Amino acid sequence: MSQPSSGPRQIPVVVLAGFLGSGKTTLLNHLLHHSGGSRIGAIVNDFGAIEIDAMAVAGALGDSTVSLGNGCLCCAVDVSELDGYLDRLAQPSADIDVIVIEASGLAEPQELVRMVLASEQPRVVYGGLVEVVDAVEFDATRERHPELDRHLALADLVVVNKTDRTDDGERVLRLVHTLTDGAAVVPAVHGRIDPELLFDCRPAEERIGQLSFDDLHRQHDHQHGPDGHGHEHDDPHHTHLHAAYDSLSFRSAVPMDPRLLLDFLDTRPEGLYRIKGYVDFGAADPRNRYAVHAVGRFLRFYPEAWHAGDDRLTQLVLIGSDIDTAALHKELQACTDDAPQADDPSMWGVLRYVQDRATGVTESLGDPGDPGEPEG
Repeated sequence: MSQPSSGPRQIPVVVLAGFLGSGKTTLLNHLLHHSGGSRIGAIVNDFGAIEIDAMAVAGALGDSTVSLGNGCLCCAVDVSELDGYLDRLAQPSADIDVIVIEASGLAEPQELVRMVLASEQPRVVYGGLVEVVDAVEFDATRERHPELDRHLALADLVVVNKTDRTDDGERVLRLVHTLTDGAAVVPAVHGRIDPELLFDCRPAEERIGQLSFDDLHRQHDHQHGPDGHGHEHDDPHHTHLHAAYDSLSFRSAVPMDPRLLLDFLDTRPEGLYRIKGYVDFGAADPRNRYAVHAVGRFLRFYPEAWHAGDDRLTQLVLIGSDIDTAALHKELQACTDDAPQADDPSMWGVLRYVQDRATGVTESLGDPGDPGEPEG
């Protein structure tokens, strides 16, 4: 896929994928703040009606972002729509050097790669697939979703994130190496990788992982039919990840009661795998909103100062398997408080899950957390 010398400058489009909570948003934020002068555009895709990941990166991206909420990009958008978004970011006036598509944690990377390859936008070229994996949750994720091995085989760069949270990082790195098709595999803490890797992960001329470009188009025709419409597939490993998951989007203009919310989080059901968003505790802490990040049993809060003009809302997205979304919504609604008290002592329970960014110490009895942005 060589770049024609006579045509317009082509901008590499990198697909950033990874399972729920692996750290995609953290990695993207790191790249945006440490780009070394390179200008990065982004298409951010959330699974859920509230665009939490887009909110998390909006300050760094400014007008160089396209946000796609309430759906999985590989299903909710077709190639022509994606071309429209790519055209906006690829305009010479935007002066962008690389475009990153941050997929939702339940997207099908192969479909996203196919969509970029099928793009008729002359200013862009496929720049490779970056797959982020959680070193702590890697074995459990493979057990739940064996199709992830196929995602790794397709990747051009694999980032093994959160290696600081496990003593088993070297084994996970060795195992990931065996599951790729010669892709670069790099360990990371808090999603911190060299931004130059984004420019260096371009695929081989004729192949992407273990699939040739022709293979991708043939697989698409087989799964969707020559008319491009969806058809049932007999192999469950080719079913999109999001088919097995439900999501709940919760908004409240009434502040949350710290004690009641912690009770909810402490008793969350087994199938509720991912919680992300922002919490308003009202007068209990009028200066800050709290970004909340939960993966499995891991929980962390990150205080962020309110700014003038901010809508003081609680906005949460919950993702899980076999969860009763109506019941969970009712439970969250019961955590609101019309009259939160200043200096509410129950805020100490929240602060147990806030890491001191200066010392790296947290009073939480849970897993050690990262002092950076909430993991995406």
